[in-house]
Amino acid sequence: MSDLTNTGILSAIADHDGAVSIELDRVTKTYPGQRASAVEDFSMSIQPGELIMFVGPSGCGKTTTMKMINRIIEPTSGSIKIDGKDVLSINPNELRCHIGYVIQQIGLFPHLTIAENIGCVPKLLGWSKTKIAERVDQLLTTVQLDPGQFARRYPRQLSGGQQQRVGVARALAADPPVMLMDEPFGATDPITREKLQAEFLRLQATIGKTIIFVTHDFDEAIRLGDRIAVLSERSQIEQFDTPAAILAAPANDYVASFIGQGSALKRLALIPVTEAALGPAAAGVPAVEHTASLRDALDLLVLTGADRVNVLTGTGPAAGSLGHAAISAALAGAGHAHGQKVG
Repeated sequence: MSDLTNTGILSAIADHDGAVSIELDRVTKTYPGQRASAVEDFSMSIQPGELIMFVGPSGCGKTTTMKMINRIIEPTSGSIKIDGKDVLSINPNELRCHIGYVIQQIGLFPHLTIAENIGCVPKLLGWSKTKIAERVDQLLTTVQLDPGQFARRYPRQLSGGQQQRVGVARALAADPPVMLMDEPFGATDPITREKLQAEFLRLQATIGKTIIFVTHDFDEAIRLGDRIAVLSERSQIEQFDTPAAILAAPANDYVASFIGQGSALKRLALIPVTEAALGPAAAGVPAVEHTASLRDALDLLVLTGADRVNVLTGTGPAAGSLGHAAISAALAGAGHAHGQKVG
């Protein structure tokens, strides 16, 4: 049957309208001459459109696990399926053309222009020059780099943050349903990293890809991830849950060590102000937008010394106000049903 051939499987994955699921079942990697496996019996189900964070110390196997999905590293045993289709039966070079891949070192070709870097995979796939040019312009605009200004430049003429954006654009060039990201912002300074994270969240809200993102930064995992997998040696899953659930109830001391101090403040950053019980709007007090988090509201209370902050609706008068007590009550209530208003 045609859907069992390399071409049929790849076409089915590439032509999928939207994100796809990823299924890893008892995936193991054992290197020759090594007694212990680098990755042992790793199993995980990832839903279409999820952004999954792999967090763990250096050498725990998180990058090895991710690289087995696009077969940069071949698994010793187990199965890997994308959109229900076995990728281990596919030519690995062809497979990689249909999976976006972003690394910390970015890996742009220094002798190619930005447009040529972004267009390299579509060119391999046989796209026309016109279609490639349109896609390059579209993606540069998407990552907020003016095509007229940046398309003909070379990587050395861009800042580190700009190069990282080009790396993301290149990974998206052939519109892959899956993206693998290996500490893509790890080499940037804190200010640039925060800007790239915000840009990436905006981008993911638009493109809705299924993404696996490797990081050693737990705060980055909290900010970006739909779910976080905290991994120990041999890529053993210590906990796999939403950021809020992990912060509220770490599975063991190992997971708690990643969270570190200030778990309550980190949880506040995940709760929108609209989940707090708002009192009447107050006069002459600072305000936050309704899209702000409780952490934003608390920061404003501390910085200004105000008793309350108003919550703006964005179009009309303030929806109400909240103070320290409402923030504390919302934090307590977040341990119950998500989205429930605190009374």
